[in-house]
Amino acid sequence: MKRFLLIITILTTGFFAKAQDAGDPDNKKQEKLQALYVAYITQELNLTTDEAQKFWPVHADFDREVKAVNEQDLGVIEREQLVLNIKKKYQDKFTRILGSGRTDTFFKKDIIFRQKLAERLRKMRQNRQNQGRPGLRRG
Repeated sequence: MKRFLLIITILTTGFFAKAQDAGDPDNKKQEKLQALYVAYITQELNLTTDEAQKFWPVHADFDREVKAVNEQDLGVIEREQLVLNIKKKYQDKFTRILGSGRTDTFFKKDIIFRQKLAERLRKMRQNRQNQGRPGLRRG
Protein backbone atom coordinates (compact mmCIF):
# COMPACT_ATOMS: atom_id res chain seq x y z
CA MET A 1 0.00 0.00 0.00
CA LYS A 2 2.83 2.41 0.81
CA ARG A 3 4.41 1.74 -2.58
CA PHE A 4 1.06 2.41 -4.25
CA LEU A 5 0.68 5.73 -2.41
CA LEU A 6 4.23 6.73 -3.33
CA ILE A 7 3.63 5.97 -7.01
CA ILE A 8 0.31 7.82 -7.02
CA THR A 9 1.91 10.76 -5.22
CA ILE A 10 4.75 10.98 -7.70
CA LEU A 11 2.43 10.71 -10.69
CA THR A 12 -0.10 13.21 -9.46
CA THR A 13 2.33 15.78 -8.12
CA GLY A 14 3.12 16.62 -11.73
CA PHE A 15 -0.46 17.80 -12.19
CA PHE A 16 -0.02 20.38 -9.45
CA ALA A 17 3.56 21.50 -9.91
CA LYS A 18 3.81 24.97 -11.37
CA ALA A 19 6.47 25.96 -13.84
CA GLN A 20 8.62 27.84 -11.37
CA ASP A 21 12.29 27.96 -10.54
CA ALA A 22 13.29 24.57 -9.13
CA GLY A 23 15.54 26.30 -6.58
CA ASP A 24 12.65 28.28 -5.09
CA PRO A 25 12.24 27.12 -1.46
CA ASP A 26 8.56 28.15 -1.38
CA ASN A 27 7.94 25.98 -4.44
CA LYS A 28 9.61 23.01 -2.71
CA LYS A 29 7.40 23.50 0.35
CA GLN A 30 4.33 23.76 -1.86
CA GLU A 31 5.27 20.54 -3.65
CA LYS A 32 5.78 18.73 -0.33
CA LEU A 33 2.42 19.94 0.96
CA GLN A 34 0.76 18.87 -2.27
CA ALA A 35 2.36 15.42 -2.04
CA LEU A 36 1.09 15.07 1.54
CA TYR A 37 -2.37 16.17 0.44
CA VAL A 38 -2.45 13.69 -2.45
CA ALA A 39 -1.30 10.84 -0.22
CA TYR A 40 -3.83 11.78 2.49
CA ILE A 41 -6.80 12.05 0.12
CA THR A 42 -5.78 8.91 -1.80
CA GLN A 43 -5.62 6.94 1.43
CA GLU A 44 -8.76 8.40 3.00
CA LEU A 45 -10.82 7.74 -0.14
CA ASN A 46 -9.12 4.39 -0.72
CA LEU A 47 -8.68 5.27 -4.40
CA THR A 48 -7.89 2.52 -6.85
CA THR A 49 -5.29 3.18 -9.54
CA ASP A 50 -8.02 3.68 -12.12
CA GLU A 51 -9.97 6.05 -9.87
CA ALA A 52 -6.85 8.04 -9.05
CA GLN A 53 -6.01 8.44 -12.74
CA LYS A 54 -9.49 9.88 -13.31
CA PHE A 55 -9.86 11.81 -10.06
CA TRP A 56 -6.63 13.80 -9.83
CA PRO A 57 -6.85 15.58 -13.22
CA VAL A 58 -10.43 16.65 -12.40
CA HIS A 59 -9.26 17.70 -8.95
CA ALA A 60 -6.47 19.78 -10.52
CA ASP A 61 -9.09 21.73 -12.49
CA PHE A 62 -11.21 22.10 -9.36
CA ASP A 63 -8.20 23.30 -7.37
CA ARG A 64 -7.24 25.87 -10.02
CA GLU A 65 -10.73 27.36 -10.00
CA VAL A 66 -10.84 27.57 -6.19
CA LYS A 67 -7.39 29.19 -6.07
CA ALA A 68 -8.44 31.73 -8.70
CA VAL A 69 -11.37 32.75 -6.50
CA ASN A 70 -9.19 32.96 -3.40
CA GLU A 71 -6.77 35.28 -5.21
CA GLN A 72 -9.54 37.76 -5.97
CA ASP A 73 -10.15 40.75 -3.73
CA LEU A 74 -13.62 39.78 -2.52
CA GLY A 75 -15.59 39.92 0.66
CA VAL A 76 -15.75 36.79 2.78
CA ILE A 77 -19.35 35.94 1.88
CA GLU A 78 -18.78 36.54 -1.83
CA ARG A 79 -15.69 34.33 -1.79
CA GLU A 80 -17.45 31.55 0.10
CA GLN A 81 -20.40 31.67 -2.31
CA LEU A 82 -18.13 31.41 -5.35
CA VAL A 83 -16.23 28.49 -3.80
CA LEU A 84 -19.53 26.78 -2.97
CA ASN A 85 -20.63 27.23 -6.59
CA ILE A 86 -17.39 25.60 -7.76
CA LYS A 87 -17.91 22.70 -5.35
CA LYS A 88 -21.44 22.20 -6.69
CA LYS A 89 -20.12 22.30 -10.25
CA TYR A 90 -17.50 19.63 -9.53
CA GLN A 91 -19.70 17.47 -7.30
CA ASP A 92 -21.22 15.73 -10.33
CA LYS A 93 -17.81 15.15 -11.89
CA PHE A 94 -16.42 13.70 -8.67
CA THR A 95 -19.57 11.60 -8.15
CA ARG A 96 -19.14 9.96 -11.57
CA ILE A 97 -15.65 8.86 -10.50
CA LEU A 98 -16.12 8.15 -6.78
CA GLY A 99 -19.83 7.74 -6.16
CA SER A 100 -21.85 10.08 -3.96
CA GLY A 101 -20.69 8.76 -0.58
CA ARG A 102 -16.99 9.08 -1.31
CA THR A 103 -17.56 12.47 -2.94
CA ASP A 104 -19.03 13.71 0.34
CA THR A 105 -16.12 12.10 2.15
CA PHE A 106 -13.68 13.90 -0.17
CA PHE A 107 -15.15 17.32 0.64
CA LYS A 108 -15.04 16.53 4.38
CA LYS A 109 -11.47 15.20 4.27
CA ASP A 110 -10.37 18.20 2.21
CA ILE A 111 -11.62 20.50 4.97
CA ILE A 112 -10.02 18.36 7.69
CA PHE A 113 -6.64 18.38 5.91
CA ARG A 114 -6.72 22.17 5.54
CA GLN A 115 -7.73 22.64 9.19
CA LYS A 116 -4.89 20.39 10.38
CA LEU A 117 -2.44 22.23 8.14
CA ALA A 118 -3.59 25.63 9.42
CA GLU A 119 -3.30 24.45 13.03
CA ARG A 120 0.18 23.08 12.46
CA LEU A 121 1.32 26.32 10.79
CA ARG A 122 -0.16 28.32 13.66
CA LYS A 123 1.75 26.23 16.20
CA MET A 124 4.98 26.54 14.21
CA ARG A 125 4.63 30.35 14.09
CA GLN A 126 3.85 30.43 17.77
CA ASN A 127 6.91 28.31 18.58
CA ARG A 128 9.13 30.57 16.46
CA GLN A 129 7.81 33.65 18.25
CA ASN A 130 8.34 32.07 21.66
CA GLN A 131 11.91 31.04 20.78
CA GLY A 132 12.72 34.64 20.02
CA ARG A 133 11.69 35.75 23.53
CA PRO A 134 14.01 34.41 26.23
CA GLY A 135 12.39 33.97 29.61
CA LEU A 136 8.89 33.84 28.21
CA ARG A 137 6.84 31.25 30.00
CA ARG A 138 3.50 29.88 29.14
CA GLY A 139 0.89 28.79 31.54
